[in-house]
Amino acid sequence: MWISGLSRLWLVSKVTFTLLTFQYQGSIIETPGMLALKSVNQSYSPTTEILCLLESFRRMVNDCVEIGLSYNVTTLKRLSILSWERRRGYNCPTYYKASALSRAVGILSARKKSLRRDIRSRNPYSIRPQITAYLGFRVKDGCLQIPVGGRRFEHVPLTKRTLSLLSDPALRVRSFTLTSTKLSLCISKEIPEVECVGAVGVDRNLRNLTVGDEHQVVHYDLSDAVRIARTTMRIVSSFKRNDSRIRKLISSKYGQRRRNRTQHLLHNATKRIVAEALRKRKAIVLENIEGIRRLYRKGNGQGRKFRSRLNVWSFGEAQRQIEYKARWAGIPVIHLSRKETQGTSVTCPRCGERLQEDKRLRRKLWCSGCRVMMDRDAVAAINLSRRGRLRFYRSQAEHGPQGGAAEAVKGNVDNGQPLLPRVDASKSRNRRSTDDLAEPGTPLA
Repeated sequence: MWISGLSRLWLVSKVTFTLLTFQYQGSIIETPGMLALKSVNQSYSPTTEILCLLESFRRMVNDCVEIGLSYNVTTLKRLSILSWERRRGYNCPTYYKASALSRAVGILSARKKSLRRDIRSRNPYSIRPQITAYLGFRVKDGCLQIPVGGRRFEHVPLTKRTLSLLSDPALRVRSFTLTSTKLSLCISKEIPEVECVGAVGVDRNLRNLTVGDEHQVVHYDLSDAVRIARTTMRIVSSFKRNDSRIRKLISSKYGQRRRNRTQHLLHNATKRIVAEALRKRKAIVLENIEGIRRLYRKGNGQGRKFRSRLNVWSFGEAQRQIEYKARWAGIPVIHLSRKETQGTSVTCPRCGERLQEDKRLRRKLWCSGCRVMMDRDAVAAINLSRRGRLRFYRSQAEHGPQGGAAEAVKGNVDNGQPLLPRVDASKSRNRRSTDDLAEPGTPLA
């Protein structure tokens, strides 16, 4: 009897594991081409049935996390076997139980990664009610139909904007995520990859995004993001309420407001960057500045205001937006390694000599060989585009001779034109000096 029950448990766990494996491999087994993903978000009013489902999903996740901590398990298959007896007691569709297991494995894996890096981590616990599902739902008659068990569905009305985005027949809704107030749909689309004829480098700075190559360099002003962060910190620091709960609530409100305003500025800049790269059929080259936060820690010798200003630098968000927008447009994104990124800001793009800096000139660099004063950000963008283009041509050569290898190492010949032509892409009302400090005094790039 005991052996028979164990066999049934193994069979059910194997089916659950197979279901989850199919969900994860769904994005790999696709037709040839570039698969682009994007999320569509909207607000909604939950019903009592949906709120009960959200709470059940949250409890299932916490049960799986508790079992994983008890048995020191982080693998999907092993945790599926151990947690099935507890998950089977919940009255909800099976694919919600599989999704809860998947979420718990992600939480446990993140904790294990933190411990491996010697970062203290508390035992995780899911507080926010939410649910994610890959199967069983459908979009019909302007609503998202969510199964709640017993062949019953809850209907979430979709907004006009969401329906207009889903009207494209080439789109596919892959999954949905529900919270108590928000609905997020993950959509995918097969995008034909653009045949690029060149590459542009993107140099991310505190006060601007600099994009360009040897022919043209464009500055996208982000000075307003620094001003917004400074204003928010001044407002939060002025709070005098002697109640940590109230201060935390109001501080989070202003922090969310700052994040939304900063993301709006980044969205405008990254949208124009990708649109221009698509128009000129050029790949986008991104630098590797991972770990740059370590340069602005307490005790490194910088002032408090300097560190606070640099620690609100949204370089990761800018990269995320460029990556998903470029993928949706079919533009390849080239990620340089740390070694390839090194020296891009201080190497002359014309003669290859190391540029000299002067604190009085701030963002300007001097080339003793060419006898020319250059902008640091423009130099970085040009060097990034060249190194990315060289890698791009090498990857193309694996599929056959493509030519154009000489162009990858071609110097910036003057020909009577300015050495570093630049354009300020900011609107007239937002134009500000971009010569302010955007990187540490000791350059990472």
